[in-house]
Amino acid sequence: MKAIGFRNAGPVDTLIDLDLPAPQPGPRDLVVKVEAVSVNPVDVKVRAGSQPAEGQSRILGFDAAGTVQAVGSEVTLFQPGDQVFYAGQIDRPGSNSELHLVDERIVGRKPASLSFAEAAALPLTAITAWELLFDRLAVPYGVKTQMGTLLILNGAGGVGSILIQLARKLTGLTIIATASRPETEAWVKQMGAHHVINHHKPLPEELKRIGIPQVDYVASLTGTDKQLPVLPEIIAPQGKLALIDDPESLNIRPFKMKSITVAWELKFTRPMFKTADMIEQHRLLNEVADLVDAGVLRTTLTADLGKITAGNLQRAHKIVESGSAIGKSVLGGGF
Repeated sequence: MKAIGFRNAGPVDTLIDLDLPAPQPGPRDLVVKVEAVSVNPVDVKVRAGSQPAEGQSRILGFDAAGTVQAVGSEVTLFQPGDQVFYAGQIDRPGSNSELHLVDERIVGRKPASLSFAEAAALPLTAITAWELLFDRLAVPYGVKTQMGTLLILNGAGGVGSILIQLARKLTGLTIIATASRPETEAWVKQMGAHHVINHHKPLPEELKRIGIPQVDYVASLTGTDKQLPVLPEIIAPQGKLALIDDPESLNIRPFKMKSITVAWELKFTRPMFKTADMIEQHRLLNEVADLVDAGVLRTTLTADLGKITAGNLQRAHKIVESGSAIGKSVLGGGF
C-alpha cells in the first residue's frame, strides 16, 4: 500500500513516499481506506524530534476521514462501508497511509453534510477542544445560563477555531479570543468570539480595554510560558486554567492565593492508556457529527492541498511550522 513517512527525524524533506504491506487488524481495529488527512502541530513535533529505530520508518498522521474496508473480530460499532472520521493514536502507525488501522473506540461517523476533506479537518482539534472545555475546565455542557468568561489564547489555530464554536454554541460563556493580525481577528470573530484582544500586547491592559479585567476560564493553546507571569492577575479567584502546549517549566505557586485550578489536556491520554472511558471519544465524535449536520458547528478547513503525496504533505507541514496558520490544512484528494 502507499504511505508517507520518514526514516530520519528532521526537516520537511525527510517525508518520503513509501510502499508498505497492508496492515492486519487487531480484535477492536477498523481497517480504513483513507480519503483525506489533515496536519496538526503534533505531526511537526514528531517529525522533527522523534528518530525511528535504525532501518525503520515512521508513518505520521492523526486526523483522517475515510471508509471502513474491514473490521477486527470483536468490532461492534462499525461495519465495512461505513464512512468515518477520527484522530488516531500517538503510539501506533499514523493515518498518512492508504489503509490505516484504528481502534473503533476512538472513531466517529463522518458528518453526512461534509466531504471527506471537510471532515478530516475536525477530529483531533474537536476532541482536544471538547475535552479541554467540558472535562478539564468542567464547564457545564449545553447550559446556556452558565455565566462567566473564557479567554482563549491563540483563537485562530485549529483547536482555537473549534473551541470558540463549542463555547459559543453550547455554553453561555462570554468568549474572548486572542489574535494579532487583521485576518486572524476576522477569523475568530467569524467563529463566534464576542471579543478579540492582541496577545502581543499586555493581556491585563487588553482585558481592561474591553471592560473585563478578570476571566473565569483560560484555555492556553500556545505560548503559556510567555503569558504565565500575568495569568495569576487576570484569572478570577477560584478560576481555572487548562493548557495543551509544552512549556519547559510551569511554576504554578502564584495561583495558590486565588485557589486557581490548573489542568493539562492531551487528546492521546485515553487511547494511550486504554482508560475505562476510552469510548468517550467515539461518543464525542458522533456528537460533533450530529452538531455539524444540524448546522451548529462548521468545518475549520481553510486549505485543501490536493492528493496525499509526500510533496503535498511537506507543504502542509510548512504551513503549520510558519506559526501563522488559520484553521486547518487538509490533503483531501486521497492517494
